[in-house]
Amino acid sequence: MSEFYRIKRLPPYVFESVNRVKAAARNAGADIIDLGMGNPDLPTPAHVIEKMKETLGKPRTDRYSSSKGIPGLRKAQAAYYARRFGVKLNPDTQIVATLGSKEGFANVAQAITEPGDVVLVPNPSYPIHAFGFLMAGGSIRSIPSEPGPEFFHALERAVVHSIPKPIAVVICYPSNPTAMVADLEFYRDVVAFAKKHEILVLSDLAYAEVYFDDNPPPSVLQVPGAMDVTVEFTSMSKTFSMAGWRMGFAVGNERVIAALSRVKSYLDYGAFTPVQVAATAALNGPEDCINEMRQTYKTRRDAMVESFARAGWDIPAPRASMFAWAPIPERFRPLGSVKFAELLVEKASVAVAPGIGFGEHGDDFVRLAVVENEQRIRQAARNVRKFLESADTILHNVVPLSARG
Repeated sequence: MSEFYRIKRLPPYVFESVNRVKAAARNAGADIIDLGMGNPDLPTPAHVIEKMKETLGKPRTDRYSSSKGIPGLRKAQAAYYARRFGVKLNPDTQIVATLGSKEGFANVAQAITEPGDVVLVPNPSYPIHAFGFLMAGGSIRSIPSEPGPEFFHALERAVVHSIPKPIAVVICYPSNPTAMVADLEFYRDVVAFAKKHEILVLSDLAYAEVYFDDNPPPSVLQVPGAMDVTVEFTSMSKTFSMAGWRMGFAVGNERVIAALSRVKSYLDYGAFTPVQVAATAALNGPEDCINEMRQTYKTRRDAMVESFARAGWDIPAPRASMFAWAPIPERFRPLGSVKFAELLVEKASVAVAPGIGFGEHGDDFVRLAVVENEQRIRQAARNVRKFLESADTILHNVVPLSARG
């Protein structure tokens, strides 16, 4: 039997080889310091957990929930957007709760994509930004991740040379994986371009609250008229350390939100009602926990940048997100990001995410997540220092004789 259509459209999962090496090392007794997956290790705020406990077992809460989100949750998200961005949203027509921003992207791809439709996606970028549309039958055209002049040059070329014309452009700032940030002026230009060429803007704002300076990342919906062409995705996962709770939102253009809501109505009954009630409490509750989260990640970021630099690996300090996008040390760069990541596990007991997993233009990089405490991050740096000091021996053993020149 031939392979299923959608499975054929997905490349091999590039993180799997690193996961296998990691599992083998752990089975052999190694203490792996895992900086690979952006899986928050901080506790969910106590008041959120208490609200969950309070709601469990109450009448009707064990029944099917609301696919688009219970009314109180959608009102809480509208209040958050008004408070944080000064953006007014109608909870009934411009907000839908999703099972995380990842599921939201996948479902909106199903809602708006016809076979062969072209979508413009940054490269490198979070995998679902591209593969959600590929699974829905669309085609991907890569554009730069950096929010600069080349980004818009690529958009112009794409509109001229893509057949059919693109239906949407994906943006993600603060970026996963690159940690780049965008300002409101950039968003104004994106919205103007989208309106001129009648394409949609799909914005991933999952890291809106994880920033390390006095510049809170803006929402593209702050641009006047952006609602005409934009849907934005946010997540509770990082802001409230609720990754496993699977709760996010899509907000914005009513036509797209209606299409997404209709698709979801066939696919799910929404998150467990107590989860939605607890998420409502998180959005309406005190922000001390958000400030503490932000400070913790900033402290870890500083520890990573400082200790890895002393180890001989210069890592640019990210301004936002929970990731550092690190150029592979020059001597190891010819190996590519997958082999380098495997070697780090085997020789340094440190796990990172290979950059090629986020697109072909990421192969000279690896992504490091600040999901271990400061002590563990500094231990990782010490391990890396020994690894780099042994570079000659390591490279001698892994590079074929014919490739050594």
